[in-house]
Amino acid sequence: MTSPTVIGSLAQLSESVPSKIFYTSILKDSNHELSEHKSAIRLLENNDPFSEIIENLSKDTLTTIFTGSSALLKSLPHLYSLKGFPAVINVEIELQDYSVIPSFRDLSLPIFVSSDLEAVLENGKSSVTIAASTLTPVLHFVNCNNLPSKIDESLNLDVTVTQVAEEASDLEHDQFNNFKLLKESATDSVLIANLSQYGKEFSKVLPSNVSLLDINCYRPWNYSQFLEILPASIRKIVVIQGSNLKSDTNGFEPLLLDFFTDFNTLIEREIDQILITNVGQLKDIKGALAEIVSNVRSEKPELSLYVGNPVGNLDAMKKLNQSIDKAMSLESAYSKVLQQLFTSHLNVLNEYSSPSVQSNNPEFGFGRFLSEEEKRQQLLSLVKKSLDASLYAFDEAAQFVQLLSKWISFHDATLDEFSFKEANGIGSQIFNTLQENQDSKIVLDLLKIAPKEDDYLFKSNWLIGSDAWSYDLGNSGVHQVLFSKKNINILLLDSEPYDKAKESTQRKKDVGLYAMNSGEVFVASVAVYSSYTQLLTAFLEAAKFNGPSIVLAYLPYHSETDSPLEVLKETKNAVESGYWPLYRYDPKQENEEDVFKLDSSIIRKELQAFLDRENKLTLLSSRAPDLARNLKQSASDKITAKQDRRAKIAYDKLLEGLSGPPLHIYFASDGGNASSLAKRLGTRAAARGLKATILSMDDIILEDLPGEENVVFITSTAGQGEFPQDGKSFWESVKSTTDLDLASINFSVFGLGDSLYWPRKEDKHFYNRPAAMLFKRLEFLAANPLVPLGLGDDQDADGYQTAYGPWETELWSALGVSNADVPDEPKPVNNEDMKLASNYLRGTIVEGLADDSTGAIHAYDQQLTKFHGIYMQDDRDIRETRKSQGIEPYYIFMARVRLPGGTATPEQWLVLDKLADETGNGTLKLTTRATFQLHGVVKRNLKHTIRSMNSTLMDTLAACGDVNRNVMVSALPGNAKVFSQVSAVGTQISEYFLPKTTAYHEIWLSGEDERDYDPNWPSIFENRKEGPTKKKTLVSGNALVDVEPLYSKVYLPRKFKVNITVPPFNDVDVWSIDLGLVAIIDETTQNLEGFNMYVGGGMGTTHNNKKTYPRTGSCFGFVSQEDVISAIEGVMIVQRDNGDRANRKHARLKYTIDDMGVETYKEKVEEITGKKFEPARSFKIDSNHDVFGWVKDETGLNHFTVFIENGRVEDTVDMPQKAGLRKIAEYMQKTKSGQFRLTGNQHCLISNIKDEHLDDIKNLMKKYKLDNTDFSGLRLASASCVGLPTCGLAMAESERYLPQLITKLENILEEYGLRHDAIVMRMTGCPNGCARPWLAEVALIGKAPDTYNMMLGGGFYGQRLNKLYKASIKEEEVISILSNLFKRWSLERNEGEHFGDFLIRVGVIKPTTEGKFFHDDIAEEAF
Repeated sequence: MTSPTVIGSLAQLSESVPSKIFYTSILKDSNHELSEHKSAIRLLENNDPFSEIIENLSKDTLTTIFTGSSALLKSLPHLYSLKGFPAVINVEIELQDYSVIPSFRDLSLPIFVSSDLEAVLENGKSSVTIAASTLTPVLHFVNCNNLPSKIDESLNLDVTVTQVAEEASDLEHDQFNNFKLLKESATDSVLIANLSQYGKEFSKVLPSNVSLLDINCYRPWNYSQFLEILPASIRKIVVIQGSNLKSDTNGFEPLLLDFFTDFNTLIEREIDQILITNVGQLKDIKGALAEIVSNVRSEKPELSLYVGNPVGNLDAMKKLNQSIDKAMSLESAYSKVLQQLFTSHLNVLNEYSSPSVQSNNPEFGFGRFLSEEEKRQQLLSLVKKSLDASLYAFDEAAQFVQLLSKWISFHDATLDEFSFKEANGIGSQIFNTLQENQDSKIVLDLLKIAPKEDDYLFKSNWLIGSDAWSYDLGNSGVHQVLFSKKNINILLLDSEPYDKAKESTQRKKDVGLYAMNSGEVFVASVAVYSSYTQLLTAFLEAAKFNGPSIVLAYLPYHSETDSPLEVLKETKNAVESGYWPLYRYDPKQENEEDVFKLDSSIIRKELQAFLDRENKLTLLSSRAPDLARNLKQSASDKITAKQDRRAKIAYDKLLEGLSGPPLHIYFASDGGNASSLAKRLGTRAAARGLKATILSMDDIILEDLPGEENVVFITSTAGQGEFPQDGKSFWESVKSTTDLDLASINFSVFGLGDSLYWPRKEDKHFYNRPAAMLFKRLEFLAANPLVPLGLGDDQDADGYQTAYGPWETELWSALGVSNADVPDEPKPVNNEDMKLASNYLRGTIVEGLADDSTGAIHAYDQQLTKFHGIYMQDDRDIRETRKSQGIEPYYIFMARVRLPGGTATPEQWLVLDKLADETGNGTLKLTTRATFQLHGVVKRNLKHTIRSMNSTLMDTLAACGDVNRNVMVSALPGNAKVFSQVSAVGTQISEYFLPKTTAYHEIWLSGEDERDYDPNWPSIFENRKEGPTKKKTLVSGNALVDVEPLYSKVYLPRKFKVNITVPPFNDVDVWSIDLGLVAIIDETTQNLEGFNMYVGGGMGTTHNNKKTYPRTGSCFGFVSQEDVISAIEGVMIVQRDNGDRANRKHARLKYTIDDMGVETYKEKVEEITGKKFEPARSFKIDSNHDVFGWVKDETGLNHFTVFIENGRVEDTVDMPQKAGLRKIAEYMQKTKSGQFRLTGNQHCLISNIKDEHLDDIKNLMKKYKLDNTDFSGLRLASASCVGLPTCGLAMAESERYLPQLITKLENILEEYGLRHDAIVMRMTGCPNGCARPWLAEVALIGKAPDTYNMMLGGGFYGQRLNKLYKASIKEEEVISILSNLFKRWSLERNEGEHFGDFLIRVGVIKPTTEGKFFHDDIAEEAF
């Protein structure tokens, strides 16, 4: 048992009677002892904590408060309201500064002071006893820095009182021992009265003839007691007060006045000197005392003596200030948006971060508003009486009166951004005219009322407050605003995370519902990290609303050090759980459907009830199928849902008439292996006559488990030896249960793991840990093992099957069915079967799209839609939250555009921008293959999204799937002629190898659709020459059928990619891919002659599976431009006919070419084409980066490469890039010039800009911060995949995390003078290699949450694979390793030597000369 702490002991004392405990902290991140106390309520000091405390006071419950002296001082006005209530306020004396204590001398409250453990316990008991027995608040000041961290358990913590008194009673003075005499003698002439931390230390080194007493109780001040214990020999008194600063009061301080209470008695006692000395931090106690005593004994003592140094840990104070800055930085996100929207028109009526409580509440700001409005009404009234030109003595009087009339009209108008500018332009003009013509009475009268220009301007008035306003006290101020009918806006910030809100016992009110019930009030609920667009819309609508409006803004964080990524995740959980729904409510809308607009898909019960009452729920449900489905799904609780699923399975089995013994099979599976294995085991059990049920561990009802006769558990291994998501809840229940008896069941467990996934010795226990823990726990609960624990290992020859076969055989024997006559088992369906049975990629996609009972499509269709450029995903950030709500995962789809050559017209950009907001997640993704991805598309929006893309001649066919995918081409901004040639070849390749099935056109484009923006869309689709095939092929018998002359019905074994680069650039990583083409250009004519062809590159691997590896392409030789498509076709045919269709992990071309041998593969291609490859031509490549900034090509056109970090085009508070690129696209469309060009490094070119448009484009770029290229070399050369939360394969963060990590590394690079040196760094969330990490000089490959493998030594321009340097490391180790290596590089590198080359030269890492040797030469220390 751990020893109690001082704070814990004080809390324990208060719980001797019925009590309620509060504690305050400056920051959410403050490490307070009471944060783990179940019933203690935390309040932030800048949110007026004592207003909440006062609201919760009760006369029959002791209120105990733990706070700091500075917080208490700010709350001084509130303390008068405590009188008559039992309350103990334990106050930490901050910075050893006792001088704050006398500030409370006139409250008439008991004040105890404790500087040592004995005093703390004695005064703590007294405080509780007095408060509970007399209903009197007590202040107890405690110097925590002077106390031990733990106290002896044997100390007595009992108090005499056990109940709070029913009535108040008077204080008895004998209850208080104000002073404690520590040392005295009959000859002492000097007394030290101590109110500092040094009482005991002083007593050990007191000079001769000096007495010492401690002040233990400051109020009530018992001066008679002081005189009684004052030795008769004392002639001089020095009061020592702990203080952090020297006093400027020349000795006259409140504490000193207390010692002059009875001046006559002091004279009678012959006391000739009383003064005060402040002390700070004392290093030499004895020397300090000597100085103090010497001073009081001198003839002319210094009255404001200060001894020691100011108290305070500078590092701690710096850290505190940084945390406060971070908190304000987080919370400034909303105010920044307001400033950007309303610029000079914004008028914030209060200061949210003001240290003054009074200016921080709604009443203050609203009072200021009313004052300003009263003044404005006086001015308006006078102006209305002054519309007579004859009143003015200047020539332009008539025009001036017209200006005044216009100015008046703006007061009744709804002002937007443009009308604000116009109105304020007129206001300024009026003021300037008045200033220049002060020779008439009416002008002087106007200037008397409104002497400043600001008085004539129009403002968007806002009050900005915290969620403290959401509690009972704040509602009075908010109430005044909401019912005022005044045109004023409130922005209310709520920072409480969803999980903390669930635990909170505080009575926070739903201000949104309160406001909507108030009548004519605009209400919006927003979250900047959920929907930036909805936030902007809400702010603008609130500002335009003529009346009161309130915008509830969510910004959850547990700690001021939380990163934006952590805030983002918290926000998503709150929005998707319904805790923080996004909506806008405008009661003045004429159309009933527009009054309430729900911008998220889940709502709370309280909001649901309000909408139902207002007859708006049915309207919303009809408009939003997601909402309707979620309402339906959440109608039953989790237990009911589990029972329903189990009942259905039981009923199905009953219908099957099975009569054998039961076998319950439960699985926990992240990737699908465990669930597939469980289903296969169930099928085999049924074939043996067993009654098999197969369910997720999530569906287990623990109470029913003892009644299940035979149970098998199959689980995979997640993270660092953790259960998969659908097994965590069950494991936590089994692990924590103490009364579950499983003696009646027989069980076995089979686990799936990888013995080399965590190769370090200390991590070996992670291997198959869930299965091992579960088996051991079930044995402990008395369950009977059917067969021993089975552990499948991916490293075995047949993977987990090696161990699974014998385990299953033993299981059938234990169940007595090993000799059952079992029919041949059907072969498991694989991807090849799906393709063959798909009817040329149709499957049941149409039926799945029409099924509105789920947001998903069938698993087979999920494979087929990839050929259509579509991936089904779910938002993993909110997967658990939705599961806890009883709702299916938030299924969403990613649509990828086929964009050969990477060029896009303004019209194409604009339609994608529009779709991002209408059907996507508000962002555009520029990929590592120089195309677009749209994320977050829900199923009902898929068809509209695909049709919209195709309306501008962009399709998604073959952007994914086992076919030739998007063809990537060097961006090449400086050479228009060469780019046009290679881009044309890229387009030809893409069109030639496009699948010929008509399924794409049939499913997505055929006929009309009510959501089309333009009725002409069907004719656009039909008349397009290239792109998806529209008509089937006529074959013998006059039959129309689909034909795939190259691909066949089963298409390729795996995906196939083509990249084209133009030396000296390698911005496409030409060696990384199945087929890379290096363009050979005639230097004189700049004509394209042909290509050097590289075959067999590929990036995908599996962690610790040595059968998988990345590979760079092998050179086949030179091929002319005319023959390149034929040569590619030959390569593809050999892969089609020889690739591994049984094992998809071994199906890529890179394995086929290694299995066959490079020369054999090459010869087979030459046989097909009938032509030999020529010897490769010479070329030079020196970079795989983009060229940022402005470039003018040889035709005079201008190009600017915009840095888009990790390809995510979005609007943030600081970088509104999406809005800026939209404006530029609109400008291009208007001027009919310019286009966009994407790069393989995820950036974007604003391309083909004529000189005449250059200034306009530059102005737009500057306005939207698109012209910034002043980034570090590391950041400019970095890239990442999408990763979490949408990628189903991601094991760790990538896109959202890499920018934060680079920021931390940049500080190190700056220190070593390396800020502008390019280092190729890439990050992926898994080993599949979407960002081509295996070629980077530094790569981090996700392995588990927050855990990465570090790869080093890749080639600077993509020519060499890297190698594992350190496995399974976290951020701290990443930074430490790279910091040391960067330092070495800065000191030891050769002239112009790149980082990857340096690491190999000095022996930090061995080079990877070929993909097959990727796993060789790895140092033992790597693991």
